[in-house]
Amino acid sequence: MMKWAVWLLPLLLIGCGYDRSLSPKSIVSDRPASNQSVSQAPQLPIDRSIWGQLRQVETFTVILMRHALAPGTGDPSNFRLNDCSTQRNLSQEGRNQAKRIGQVFRQRQIPVGRVLSSQWCRCLETARLMNLGKVEQFPALNSFFRDRSTESVQTEQLRQFMIKNKAAKQVVIMVTHQVNITAITGVVPSQGEAIVVQLDTQNQFKSIDELNPN
Repeated sequence: MMKWAVWLLPLLLIGCGYDRSLSPKSIVSDRPASNQSVSQAPQLPIDRSIWGQLRQVETFTVILMRHALAPGTGDPSNFRLNDCSTQRNLSQEGRNQAKRIGQVFRQRQIPVGRVLSSQWCRCLETARLMNLGKVEQFPALNSFFRDRSTESVQTEQLRQFMIKNKAAKQVVIMVTHQVNITAITGVVPSQGEAIVVQLDTQNQFKSIDELNPN
């Protein structure tokens, strides 16, 4: 009887349409093997340029910007703070430059938190034409070109402002004058250029990089 069973079993399997391709050894799982590495999406390179640092701001950062093109040097002898007609003002080229600077900041997606300006008309006009936010007048940014006796006081006021706000992770643009920027950084920027500044661990000014958004 056992002999007949040995012969009948293969015949029955063939008759039932048994497919050897479905045997456990031949079935391939859709799941990756335990030791098979899963491909990952490629990581984008980190932008370590000064623009990249500003876009991904991680600490309180000030952009000290010299006003846009205003032909001449200093101000007329009859200068009055509240009368733009007595001051050295932006040319049409300077106005266009200020608009371009603002456009560059928007195109590069720089998260500008505040815009502060000297009370001089050429600085206020530069800041407003950039159109990067509400413009706040900040007397510490006023020019001391004609009276250097206020240099140390104004520079310290600016440092104290940065100390007070250093916990905020934001970018602040300050539109000011060449003498003010040079007093802090030692750099003489052209009109429309800027210096990126932060505070070091001792709460002293630290120049990060020069910035030319033109």
